[in-house]
Amino acid sequence: MPRAIALVDCNNFYVSCERLFQPKLEGKPVVVLSNNDGCVVSRSQEVKDLGIKMAVPWYQLKDIAKRHGIIPRSSNYSLYADLSNRVMSLLSGYAPQQEVYSIDECFLELTGIHTVHAELAQTMRQQIKRHVGIPVCVGIGATKTLAKLANHVAKKDPRRDGVCDLNTYNPSELDALLAYFPVGEVWGVGRRSTARLQALGIDTVLDLKRASPKRIRDEFSVVLERTIAELNGIACLELDELMPAKQQIICSRSFGNLVGNLPDLEQAVIAYTTRAAEKLRNQHSIAGGIQVYIRTNPHKERDPQHQEAMLLPLHEATDDTRLLCHAALQGLRRIYRSGYAYQKAGVILTAITPRATRPRTLFDDVESQQRSHALMTTMDAINRRMGSGSLKLLGEGTQKSWAMRRENVSPRYTTEWQELAVATA
Repeated sequence: MPRAIALVDCNNFYVSCERLFQPKLEGKPVVVLSNNDGCVVSRSQEVKDLGIKMAVPWYQLKDIAKRHGIIPRSSNYSLYADLSNRVMSLLSGYAPQQEVYSIDECFLELTGIHTVHAELAQTMRQQIKRHVGIPVCVGIGATKTLAKLANHVAKKDPRRDGVCDLNTYNPSELDALLAYFPVGEVWGVGRRSTARLQALGIDTVLDLKRASPKRIRDEFSVVLERTIAELNGIACLELDELMPAKQQIICSRSFGNLVGNLPDLEQAVIAYTTRAAEKLRNQHSIAGGIQVYIRTNPHKERDPQHQEAMLLPLHEATDDTRLLCHAALQGLRRIYRSGYAYQKAGVILTAITPRATRPRTLFDDVESQQRSHALMTTMDAINRRMGSGSLKLLGEGTQKSWAMRRENVSPRYTTEWQELAVATA
């Protein structure tokens, strides 16, 4: 029995989340925008049909949006993350192994499951639509790369009814399909690589499959050589059931309004450090250093410019939000300069190691460490139960003039009691 890997991908995920609680958006052209309502990060099919590309700045679309009635929505990551967790939890019951690859897609190991895989995929689609309300497509192949390509076929060809199983193709049928797609459709082949491959006469996916692995390795990298193997049905990329712990954790945002005074910058840095510390604890790690940085808007060349960063090593590696914020504020106060209008700030946690491997010394204050762990655990539990930010440090403030713009944000229907959906007659 050949290996069978499925890639399940949510269709237009952010837009689908918005439509789930706002049925009036069905059939309408909808876009979801990035932080500060900057660029398009998700498009409905109606918007795609207008030829609008991803990452186009919203301000450039104002005229066409008015002509075609495009409805903008600000990013609502609380809603998207919760619905993603529901989808992934449901999918985990269909296979012995699952790799959550991103917020809207995951790989499933179907090898050894004695069911027609295409039928199982249709069952997944129906269950997710019924229990969560999000439409998905499923691609199945002998490798992760082929599963990705199969998912692309499932999305683009309406005759597939949302499922494509390349394992049911004979070699000649599969080659005919691969010859149809440009090489840029291969997972991991970007624009620059596409241009270089085309210069070598490799225009289609089939061309890449038949290319010399040694030549590709010499001209490009071992990564693309492995891609050739994957296209030939030789699995080089295994499923990762657990996401590897991050070696750096970054939290940064552009401000909704330019910030010139230190107190507002301090509030922002505390907020970003708090989010970073939560991510650190979620992966059961501690950080040995923190970098803080600020910058003005580089695109406003006529305005005074200032950009600076500072890395602060910690006396003792920690995951305590209070200690990390204390260090971040020290750095901020040393790099801040008055007279500048800052556009962005951020923090980076570095020297990250597993909490379980923290060395013990004679000088450890074990009681203090235990109190810190208990407090952080309690804060995280409350925020998970009551919603992110329900319990926070006072220094983060309540009036956030620097907060990112979200002029068209929808309610957090599934994570905030006061924003629950209300049924009307």
